[in-house]
Amino acid sequence: MEYGFDRFLRDDELKSWLDDMAAAHPDLVSIESYGASHEGRDLRIVTVTDSSTGAHDTKPAMWVDASIHAKELTATVAACHLIHRLVTGYDHDDTVKRALQTRTFYIVPRVNPDGAERVLADSPRLLRSSTRSWPWTDGHEWPGLHVEDIDGDGRILQMRIADEAGAWMPHPDDARLMIPVPAEGSAAGTPRYRLLDEGRIADHDGFTVPTPRPVQGLDLNRNYPAGWSTSVPGAGDHPLSEPEIDALVRAMVARPNICGFNAYHTSGGVLLRPSSTRADSKLAPRDVWIWKQIGERGTDLTGYPSHSVYEDFTWDQTETMSGASDDWAYEHLGVFSWTTEFWDLVHAATGEKQSTHFWYVGPTDDQALAALRWCDEHQPDGYVDWAGFDHEQLGAIEIGGWDALFTWSNPTGDRLRDEVAPHADFAIHQALCSPQLDVVHVETTRIGGATWRVDVGIANIGWLPTDVSSHARKAELVAPITVELSSDDIEILDGAARRRLGQLEGRVALRFRSGHDGTPDRALVSWTIRGGVGTDIVIEARHPRAGQVTRTVALA
Repeated sequence: MEYGFDRFLRDDELKSWLDDMAAAHPDLVSIESYGASHEGRDLRIVTVTDSSTGAHDTKPAMWVDASIHAKELTATVAACHLIHRLVTGYDHDDTVKRALQTRTFYIVPRVNPDGAERVLADSPRLLRSSTRSWPWTDGHEWPGLHVEDIDGDGRILQMRIADEAGAWMPHPDDARLMIPVPAEGSAAGTPRYRLLDEGRIADHDGFTVPTPRPVQGLDLNRNYPAGWSTSVPGAGDHPLSEPEIDALVRAMVARPNICGFNAYHTSGGVLLRPSSTRADSKLAPRDVWIWKQIGERGTDLTGYPSHSVYEDFTWDQTETMSGASDDWAYEHLGVFSWTTEFWDLVHAATGEKQSTHFWYVGPTDDQALAALRWCDEHQPDGYVDWAGFDHEQLGAIEIGGWDALFTWSNPTGDRLRDEVAPHADFAIHQALCSPQLDVVHVETTRIGGATWRVDVGIANIGWLPTDVSSHARKAELVAPITVELSSDDIEILDGAARRRLGQLEGRVALRFRSGHDGTPDRALVSWTIRGGVGTDIVIEARHPRAGQVTRTVALA
């Protein structure tokens, strides 16, 4: 199946494309199911690594998942493009080849297939995430607006209702565009409107239009254990109550070699990092410094600035957004985690980044006008002229305005590929930041007769420490390095064959030593053994995150 990363794939198409990639690159790509969605769809994880240099679970790994939120379709395109970049770059890009020879990528292209299918349907529904009815599991609709395509054109736009006290009025430079009525009011004779998302009104009383939470009120990205709370909208019945998140968490925990994490979302054109609930001053200082270092490289590669969710993106820091995947990956696993929010229409239209509080306050009048003019040139269907409609409950209204799904939330066409393409290199960079175990020194010394001393030098040749973060070190989240000596033809004279070595620093630690490096990235372990000259001994070094290395040497 040909795919140019310029459109959004339905579930069957996505499966077909992934299967074709695995069939075309069997030495690099494998696919497995890690669970089933609420509606029974297969949840799939794609593993990408050079299998000739070791099994996937013997190498440090980077985890990427996408599209936990139903309408954030660009995220799946980015995950697919990452797979494409890895497999096509293997033969001609030395960095990609090194990454696949020494690292593993675990990629979940669509965390929430049920929701995406609803959004991509001929008659779409713009859900937040899961299709499960919650908190009212019987699907009860409370009085008020329920968003849906009521005119049957396959889009969900806006409804405007003439209202002398309405909060919206036409922009003076383009009457199609609705802008907020200023605080002092509008000039006499200015038309004013009330704006609603396109939809029907349940149990309309003829005067008010409540806006209840959708029947499908879950937010799967509030269902993770970290900071889970009943006070967070959409959090579910309990942590991991939703099958998509329960399965994903179990899949990650079953892969202890994961050293980095990125969840792909839209929109905003930013790289977000934890914490969602705490200030940087409450986190380990070295972890914050490392995050900023990785973020700077991410900005260089993608053009997206990096931000702390709590410091920069939280409108009210007494009401935090907890239960999210990136917080869980850091707090419970101790890995440096990110949320990539693809696409910034304001930036596309003006060259300036939207406000970090855009999710709360929306665009300025000038930004909205620039976005409209950009759509006129690049996405003509993105803003639809207002047209009269006889609404079953509201009577004479107009439908038109923004097709938000394909303007504010997602780019389309060639811009889609251009938007996601640079982020593959950021994922590769994150993977190559991980620790990497190696056996760099082996010496056998004959003590006398058939007695030998075997010295083995272990090193972390990666950038991050073997346990990845200061938080992981303090909380003892990661098991230590073990080194084991084995052979059928030797006897170990001084204790156990398997030894524990603790954790090793990576190159990043040397930045804090002012040129007095020492060897915090190395450890030496020794055995006294009895064996004959020429006997082969096997040395196996293991670490749950930094990988596994095996060396065979002969006593000589």
